[in-house]
Amino acid sequence: MAEVEADDGKDEEGMVVTKSPDSDPGSYGKSEQGTDQESPDSGEEGKPVYHQTNPETMPADDAQRERDFRKKLNQEAREAVTDSIHKKVRLIVHRPGYNDEDQREYTRLSRELMPVIRDIVRKTLPLLEHETASEFARNHYFGSKFQADSLAYRDFRYFARKRPPTENPSLAVGLRVDESASMSAHGRLEAAKRAVIAVYEFCRMCDIPVLIYGDTADVSRLEQMSVFAYADYDKPDPGDKYRLMGIRARSNNRDGMALRIMAERLAASPRQTRLLISMSDGQPKALEDYTGNRAAEDIRQTIAEFERKGVSFIAAAIGQDKEVIRHIYGQERCLDLTRLSGLPAELVRMIARHL
Repeated sequence: MAEVEADDGKDEEGMVVTKSPDSDPGSYGKSEQGTDQESPDSGEEGKPVYHQTNPETMPADDAQRERDFRKKLNQEAREAVTDSIHKKVRLIVHRPGYNDEDQREYTRLSRELMPVIRDIVRKTLPLLEHETASEFARNHYFGSKFQADSLAYRDFRYFARKRPPTENPSLAVGLRVDESASMSAHGRLEAAKRAVIAVYEFCRMCDIPVLIYGDTADVSRLEQMSVFAYADYDKPDPGDKYRLMGIRARSNNRDGMALRIMAERLAASPRQTRLLISMSDGQPKALEDYTGNRAAEDIRQTIAEFERKGVSFIAAAIGQDKEVIRHIYGQERCLDLTRLSGLPAELVRMIARHL
């Protein structure tokens, strides 16, 4: 949970909301051009950071396609929150780039993870081949074959139906990463990066469409919500794995808005199973009064709305507010994690169980 500066603001429990010492200094005023333009990446003293996906270093056609895609993501995100309590929140969806340092960090973090991921993939792929070859697709609300082993889950998908031989396993995955300031504590940020690498590589090896987005709130008065599209199945890029290293501890967290934007994308997917995982270390808190019961109810309403549209939710709580997150999401939607070091493998195994 990140706390930010407010003008005599109080949350629903009567606590004064103050700026956390972990918050990114000087974050206000970054996006003075308004919400219809994407903020350029900048380094020290506001100088631009050049990287392999910087439009200025791309061929003109590729740069234009990147701008068009970013514009599309912004339009869709704003449309997704039009009928919610977030409709007046100023939003920008960013498409981060990457540089040599990101590539080195990815290599360092992935080196020890890849053997574990490959082992899980090795055990999963034969199941996928069998699933297609046997002409039955699992986890349906109705069908010709009853699956007794599915009764442990409460999603009512107890049946299998015949699958055309050419149909791929029907799963799409979204991973939402909380980028609040408190993620900088207790090794949570590196644990989050390891987890997203594991999810990304597992989905890539198993040919599963994946969205990996990060988000934070209140980086400036003109950018009240920031979403970072690190990997998107509508525009897969070999460099996406390096973009993931751009995940940072930034400011506050407006969880319900982030979940709504990603759930809307997943709900439009033609895949039969759509899984949205929210990885967070704290309860939601953002200006002006997005906290306490108001934020919790917003998240519950978002989950209820999109579960009716076929999106399943999992909360991976990695901080001190695990009980609060469990209360918001419900016990059946929470992934029980006792050690951060086990987070990557647990997330991947959980995804595999949804195939």
